[in-house]
Amino acid sequence: MSEAALAEEAAALDAADGLAAKRAEFDLDDEVVYLDGNSLGALPRGVAGRLSDVVGREWGRLGIRSWEESGWWTAPERVGDRIGRLIGAAPGQVVAGDSTSVNVFKAVVAAVRLTDTGSRDEVLVDAATFPTDGYIARSAARMTGCRIRAVDAADMAREAGPRTAVALVNHVDYRTGRLHDLPGTTAALRAAGAHTVWDLCHSAGALPVRLDADGADFAVGCTYKYLNGGPGAPAFLYVRRALQDRFDSPLPGWNSHADPFAMDPAYAPAAGAVRGRVGTPEILSLLALDAALDVWDGVGLAAVRAKSLALTDFFLRCVEAYVPEGRVASVTPEAHAERGSQVSLRYGAGAGEVMAELIRRGVVGDHRRPDVLRFGFTPLYTRFADAERAARVLGEVIEAREAARR
Repeated sequence: MSEAALAEEAAALDAADGLAAKRAEFDLDDEVVYLDGNSLGALPRGVAGRLSDVVGREWGRLGIRSWEESGWWTAPERVGDRIGRLIGAAPGQVVAGDSTSVNVFKAVVAAVRLTDTGSRDEVLVDAATFPTDGYIARSAARMTGCRIRAVDAADMAREAGPRTAVALVNHVDYRTGRLHDLPGTTAALRAAGAHTVWDLCHSAGALPVRLDADGADFAVGCTYKYLNGGPGAPAFLYVRRALQDRFDSPLPGWNSHADPFAMDPAYAPAAGAVRGRVGTPEILSLLALDAALDVWDGVGLAAVRAKSLALTDFFLRCVEAYVPEGRVASVTPEAHAERGSQVSLRYGAGAGEVMAELIRRGVVGDHRRPDVLRFGFTPLYTRFADAERAARVLGEVIEAREAARR
């Protein structure tokens, strides 16, 4: 198709987009195509005012009274329940706080402790996992007397055996955007007598997740990507309700004590999701996240998923039209059932320079070494016109590089 035809199609798709009005709720530069929401989501407009009130009134005027009067003390569970709606978790199973790395550690160690470690001494980890998950899993395995075994996420179901205590799996691969089978893998691990810990960093807010319905045991995730919580925003931890009374956290902080202000030297864990807390909540960033989640009011995940797939399909068509044949290859699955909300293109040597030039020209994606160009599509604010422009500029950059070599 011609450039004019693709631009016309993008305009028509944007005009018919049921989520189009959501873009106005974000502070975005219309001169820039922002396709890095899978690393850091855009700023929702309501966050600045909310933080100003938290700092000026709740902290500045009320001071310590805000722990009760402003609801600071219960914020981890309140915000956790708001996230829970977006990942298919009923209230009382998600707590917001700490980092993804810390929550991975809690979940993996707790999962091992839930099993008969006399015979189950194996921790499976996604071989292509985001590095921190692998680092934490290896440390957790050493501390619990387990061995670590790296396997492909697609093979987790058949690799689990009588020695497997827990499998740590990424729902969406951060490099390729491949979506893995959460319900099938979870069911297979449970049938094998093992537990699952799912990393939802690249799926929470990007596509429907059904933790309760699919029987997940534990899940963790960050909130600064598709949930737009801001840089370093608190992560979340999901613990299935049926496991909560046996959830033995390796980080039993005072905030997860049944009576924290008793200052009892003996630890007695609180009931429910509170047991996932550790230390004093990070109130400023937690309440920024709370405000950011307002953009999800009235939004259905089915509509988000439909737009995500339409955006990525359209982008791939535009890439095919604009980029010289054979210069890039998509490593993101074509099948919708296996695709997250990003497109990763393998370019080869010079991929970093290509991305730097794209950013200089106002198309912001990111580069994953050695040769992957990564573009994240956030349905709440990404337009089809953005997808068309990004592919067109990508083609121009690659053509200019090749012309310079001749």
